[in-house]
Amino acid sequence: MNKTLLIVCLAGSMTLLPISPASAESCTTSTCHPAITGLKNQHSPVKDGDCLACHKQIANAHPAKGNKGFELTAKGAALCAQCHEAMGKKKDVHAPVKEGDCLACHKPHGANNRFLLEVGDDQRELCFSCHDSAAFKEKYLHGPAAVGACTKCHDPHESDEKHLSRIPARERCLRCHADFAKGMNDAKVIHAPVQLNQCYSCHDPHGSALPNMLTKKMPDLCVYCHKKVGEKMVNAKVPHKPLLQVGGCGTCHSAHFANAKGLLAADEMTVCLNCHGKDNLGTPPLKNIKREITSRKYLHGPILKGQCKACHDPHGSNFFRMLRGNYPRELYVPYKEGTYDACIGCHDKNLLRFEETSLYTKFRNGKRNLHYVHVANTRKGRTCRICHEPHASDEMRLINKKGYQFGDWNIPINFEITPTGGRCAPGCHQPIAYDREKPVAGGFAR
Repeated sequence: MNKTLLIVCLAGSMTLLPISPASAESCTTSTCHPAITGLKNQHSPVKDGDCLACHKQIANAHPAKGNKGFELTAKGAALCAQCHEAMGKKKDVHAPVKEGDCLACHKPHGANNRFLLEVGDDQRELCFSCHDSAAFKEKYLHGPAAVGACTKCHDPHESDEKHLSRIPARERCLRCHADFAKGMNDAKVIHAPVQLNQCYSCHDPHGSALPNMLTKKMPDLCVYCHKKVGEKMVNAKVPHKPLLQVGGCGTCHSAHFANAKGLLAADEMTVCLNCHGKDNLGTPPLKNIKREITSRKYLHGPILKGQCKACHDPHGSNFFRMLRGNYPRELYVPYKEGTYDACIGCHDKNLLRFEETSLYTKFRNGKRNLHYVHVANTRKGRTCRICHEPHASDEMRLINKKGYQFGDWNIPINFEITPTGGRCAPGCHQPIAYDREKPVAGGFAR
């Protein structure tokens, strides 16, 4: 190799010192740094043979025993900033960048993969050298996390978003979950965490032991925010069983967005009848409400409006059938304050309080309140269900045409209505008529 030599007189002797600048040709000889030329992806200065872009000669002889011949032209990130744009100005800065330690991730001369990295598409080995790998060993993994595509979601250097997210969390999620993005554009109701850009409030972005990468099991996840519902579930004597099963709140509610109030997956009636439209629901089986109300001529007011929760609390209740108020399960329960709150909540509260009235009910003989006669009877007060269906009927006033089951017999009502009264011939007494304007003697009269 040709070198320009300078003859120097030092203490009466002559020494030969190289003074030519360092170059790739001189640095990568077989006896010095040959491995650099074999790197698959070389750093630009190396590729261009410009070693002095990063190194400067500080001694006339190199190599020299016990003496460095070169040093870096700058220290830490300042060296990289000579060519690359300086980093560390955004809200969230990756620790190595903040510390100016670019070499924590990048090789200075070259590497086998892009960006001077020793890892390829699967970046887990590099990231796990600092970050905990526990979440990546869970049963359910996020797609990018499963294949080590960490920089698909995270900027490796800095970001104005939390957790080095490349863009706001919801936007980042929706770029892949395009079906959600499309649905949300038309949705009338959006779950607050989704709206507030907080997908990670419910989901672990890397991995979880739970389906859908939930951070907590259902329903614990939901009641963490919806505390009143959680208290009701714990304290309710009659809980809504789906809440305690695997699907939890998601059985009825959409977790992200919906077109129905309360994030219901469909309209209220459809959601309820999805379960309560079966013949084998529960033990013993509940009534098939869908069949009970289909094609019936008269529907209970709330059902006519598509409302089940007007009478039932969907999260749990202290009353039979999750009713919002008391309603006796037994056949004979004399009326007293609070006994029939489930019905009185909508119907006039004075319906059962007065023996005589001209205001609170049309079921009367003159002024004699016939609801009071039947229900407030102190010895054998009859519950509403003996005469009325709670959901639907083919008879006016929701009269139970088939009759209420009494042991192995159904009590017939045989009800007929007139413009000012009516007549019934049930299995419990002889045919009796009543009239509001002209009281019928000997019937319901005293």
